[in-house]
Amino acid sequence: MELWECLDSERIPTGRVAERGSSLQKGEYHLVVHACVFSSDERMLIQRRHPEKELWPSLWDITMGGSAVAGESSAQAASRELSEEVGITLDFKGKRPGLSVNYRQSFDDFYIVRWDGDINTLKLQPEEVCEVRWACREEIHELIRVGVFVPYYHSLIDILFDINQNETLIDWKRLNERGNLS
Repeated sequence: MELWECLDSERIPTGRVAERGSSLQKGEYHLVVHACVFSSDERMLIQRRHPEKELWPSLWDITMGGSAVAGESSAQAASRELSEEVGITLDFKGKRPGLSVNYRQSFDDFYIVRWDGDINTLKLQPEEVCEVRWACREEIHELIRVGVFVPYYHSLIDILFDINQNETLIDWKRLNERGNLS
């Protein structure tokens, strides 16, 4: 049983928790995190969702997404979900999302990370992820157009790629190699 911390419109915990799948009360929100993993050649790691997922079964999606559980910060949830879903372990402590989007009943934080590992070594969570591959911006737009990718706005995909190209992006691999990442 997964419990979500209910938040008010300012992201302040209300003191109530809700079980995954239950309805949130009016004015309540929960925290959802996404990690967009990019390679140094500007491709995003995308994953195909399991065919039995309730939302968007069998569609391609950005690298990882999931809900924070009660008591977890956004960064903690992103680190946990990335490790659980695709087997990439990164420490998000002190990291802020590159983008936050408000949806009907959630605050969605998008983290942008760089990773140049071998996708053949990833440990996919079988009940969540069927396969992964690298894709450029144009490929993702085409997958959305033909209806085999979660139907994000094309502009959201563009923003994620644009944020990745920002020269102030944290290069996780380089920081790991220099020992600057805990």
